[in-house]
Amino acid sequence: MRRLLSAVAVLVLAGPAWAQEPVGITREFMSVTVETASGPREISRIQDTDHVIEDAWGRTSRPCPNFCIQPMTPAEGVTPIGELELIGFLQDPEVTVVDSRTPDWFHGGTIPGAVNMPYTQMTDRLGELGCQIDFDGWDCTQAVQVALFCNGPWCGQSPTAIRRMIEAGYPAERIHYYRPGMQGWRMLGLTVAGE
Repeated sequence: MRRLLSAVAVLVLAGPAWAQEPVGITREFMSVTVETASGPREISRIQDTDHVIEDAWGRTSRPCPNFCIQPMTPAEGVTPIGELELIGFLQDPEVTVVDSRTPDWFHGGTIPGAVNMPYTQMTDRLGELGCQIDFDGWDCTQAVQVALFCNGPWCGQSPTAIRRMIEAGYPAERIHYYRPGMQGWRMLGLTVAGE
């Protein structure tokens, strides 16, 4: 019993060990630097282990429609990805990460390095992604790899943009979908640009 009380006293005096440990992205790296339109930006996680999501990002329920839970794959051939894959794409100059939300959402905070191409304009802006206009619409044989996201698993903006892109001729195998969106990004305490 005496040994148990001594061990408890040591733990209480030392405090929680996890509170002193840094919050990394993975065991291998604490942060990454990505290029953005305004220069290099570091992406890391919030170090406050008591941090919580607040406001609209903490809401769990929205009426369906319009805020129905989206499938993991919004169209055949599209690859769903997670945060680590998205971070890798942000570091790859050959991949364009697209925030497909409307400008008001984009300006309220986005993933560093993402470009805003609202879902309502996607098929008009495929030229920015390597497609060429031709007599029948778009020739997307030279289209770049893209990763799209919106607000979260309940947001239909990216799935709508993805389906419209494919209908216009964009190759589905060059499209990646980050379904957790801004809600998932914020849940993990990752850096948000534009706030």
